[in-house]
Amino acid sequence: MCFLGKKLSLRLFSGIVSVLTLDKMNCLVRFLKDWTLPVAMLAGTVAYFVFAKVQVLAPAKPFVNGVVTVLTPFLIFAQLLLTFCKMEVRDLKPKAWHGWLLLFQTVACLALAALLVFCSMDGVYREVFEGAMVCVICPTATAAAVITGKLGGSAASLTTYTLLSNLLAAMAVPLVFPWVEPHADVSFWIAFLKILGKVFPLLLCPFFLALLLRAFLPGAHRWMAGMHGAAFYLWGVALAIVSGQTVRSLANSSAPVYVEVLVALAGLVACCVQFWLGKRIGGHYGERVSGGQALGQKNTVLAIWMAYTYLNPLSSVGPGSYVLWQNIINSYQLWKKRRKELATCPS
Repeated sequence: MCFLGKKLSLRLFSGIVSVLTLDKMNCLVRFLKDWTLPVAMLAGTVAYFVFAKVQVLAPAKPFVNGVVTVLTPFLIFAQLLLTFCKMEVRDLKPKAWHGWLLLFQTVACLALAALLVFCSMDGVYREVFEGAMVCVICPTATAAAVITGKLGGSAASLTTYTLLSNLLAAMAVPLVFPWVEPHADVSFWIAFLKILGKVFPLLLCPFFLALLLRAFLPGAHRWMAGMHGAAFYLWGVALAIVSGQTVRSLANSSAPVYVEVLVALAGLVACCVQFWLGKRIGGHYGERVSGGQALGQKNTVLAIWMAYTYLNPLSSVGPGSYVLWQNIINSYQLWKKRRKELATCPS
């Protein structure tokens, strides 16, 4: 009897521990979902300073740098693949406002590039305009469809524009970036082919792979489409990595502090202009919310990686700050919508 009592007590204790552990895990997951942005940026910043300041880890730096170089584009590819697997091809219908937004991105990017190439400006201010240029040409964030749906917009229209903006970036970035940031030992066409070979597959192969999986491996396609939270966590890991790279650019830069502030402000101006213009153009066609999110919410992880890899690394501060600006704007929009809903609900 005593033995049975002890066994029952042990099982009861194990059950309580399991419940408490499960509750703690749920709380931790909920916390990470609610605070992914600051947690990821803080993790990337701390990781950089740990590897930069702790001498014991110095031998591991080349290996870590190599892993980061490969891991960042892989995470972007995987995130896009999971997003495109959730697409319904029959819902991909280009609309007139898509064309106007793509035209703005193209013209604005080329105008900033021409300014950098033909106007004589010292290296101090080049990073400001390079940061703004990356913020303009960067494609729409894969998570924009979620925010669009919460704000009452058309997620299908937004998803179509996400694909179109990826196509535009895949063509424009290899053409514009070598023109803006030439290298003495590399010709334009060699740089063009090098960037094309990395950016084009990164942005478009996930879409074609999703189509192939849908046609020939429907089981794998359904499995990927059902991984609802995976793209979110991949984004968090990628954001931590590129945040560390941005901090490294700031720490190793010899530019004055006011230049770094100007680059961040360029990201703010680009963010506000694109949200405003997207809303105006989309509103003309009855899709104000979708237009604002399509042009304003950017795949900042991709933007930071492109700026850090192919332009002056300090220019990555522009899209790095864009992460904050777009999340502030979206948080305000969601709060405003919730307040409006509460005001219209009967008490």
